Amino acid sequence: MRPLTDNDIKSELSYAYLHAVSTHAGASCMVAPRSMDGNGIDAILTGWGPFAKGGPLEEVSIHIQLKATSVPPAVANGRIAYFVQGADRYEALRKETLTVHRLLVVLFLPEDSADWLAINDDRLLLKKCAYWLSLRGAPPSEPTGKTVYIPQTQRFDPVNLQHIFATLSRNEMLRYSQP
Repeated sequence: MRPLTDNDIKSELSYAYLHAVSTHAGASCMVAPRSMDGNGIDAILTGWGPFAKGGPLEEVSIHIQLKATSVPPAVANGRIAYFVQGADRYEALRKETLTVHRLLVVLFLPEDSADWLAINDDRLLLKKCAYWLSLRGAPPSEPTGKTVYIPQTQRFDPVNLQHIFATLSRNEMLRYSQP
């Protein structure tokens, strides 16, 4: 057996973050089966309504592609730049012919791994946060991937997750907006 690498730990922390947020929002979070990983799906979130300011749908599922990084992001004009590695992964996220919506969720961690997690008698603290992005309507990928720009208002938290569910319950699509 080998110890977990920093990348393994980042990945597992991204699942923990996703699970904590979705559970706090009253949604189900399921790690996707290995067979779905080839399609860029790491987790499946399901929310049940009625949703505040929602529509007629009372059950909404979302497929999630998770990423985690400790590289400090470039931020300009309220948007975080993130390079999506691999044209296939990027293209799978921007498909418009899918029934279940796909979102990219990127967890940004501190540079120093000693700062990723803090625990004391009062709290369990996972430092920094994740942001979400829909790539529907995004431009096609370059051969190695594509830089996307995530609005800082799209923090992946329980309130925004409920907003995502409400939007999808109205049969509205979440779309990528160019910076």
